[in-house]
Amino acid sequence: MSDRTTTNTLAGQLALVTGASRGIGYVIAKALAASGAHVIALARTVGGLEELDDDIKSAGGSATLVVADLKDFDGIDRLGAQIYERWGRLDILVGNAGVLGPISPLGHVEQKAWDDVMAINVTANWRLIRSLDPLLRQSAAGRALFVSSGAAVSRRAFWGPYSVSKAALEALIATYAHETEITGVKANLFNPGPIRTAMRARAMPGEDPETLATPEALIPSILPLLSPDLTVSGRTFNFPTGTWRD
Repeated sequence: MSDRTTTNTLAGQLALVTGASRGIGYVIAKALAASGAHVIALARTVGGLEELDDDIKSAGGSATLVVADLKDFDGIDRLGAQIYERWGRLDILVGNAGVLGPISPLGHVEQKAWDDVMAINVTANWRLIRSLDPLLRQSAAGRALFVSSGAAVSRRAFWGPYSVSKAALEALIATYAHETEITGVKANLFNPGPIRTAMRARAMPGEDPETLATPEALIPSILPLLSPDLTVSGRTFNFPTGTWRD
């Protein structure tokens, strides 16, 4: 995986990033804009989106802000229709938004907590594909990338809802990749590993964040996965090792 990034390599591209108001989604949105893409930044937090917009504009980029809750599945359908009406296509989809859920024995997990994790980490991403796949197919090189986790395969004790949701996400994207094999769309996953984010701090409250890489460290590995030159599909790029896995 190349660690080279080049300004304006995505000039004229249209990119949608979920969970763009902070953390990994924030830096991905900034990097895409710096590479020349117009970014549709989606999140629930107005203040974070406005800060992102200021950062993007100050660097000479452009963005459209969408304040939305990904559990509003009908809203995802409306978003797809609005993108079609305005632009007629989508070149890049980054499904970054996710929730940790309870760290708890499975028998202690409440139904609502389980449902919330599945809704955001799995169902919302399916609904994004359902709404945006026709737009990605209209692109000359549609690229879809979804943020996964090592928990999808490690399946450690007490991480049940999160682990199950990420394993389901990986199955979802692998299936989508097979369904788009004869199109220009490439769909993959990205495992960032331990990164200095608010979610990581909640999961590991005793951990020293200074020992972790920042979200910015991910960008040289992520941007090539969104490039029109990418040929890989249906796989997971593991940032900690710099390798692909099926």
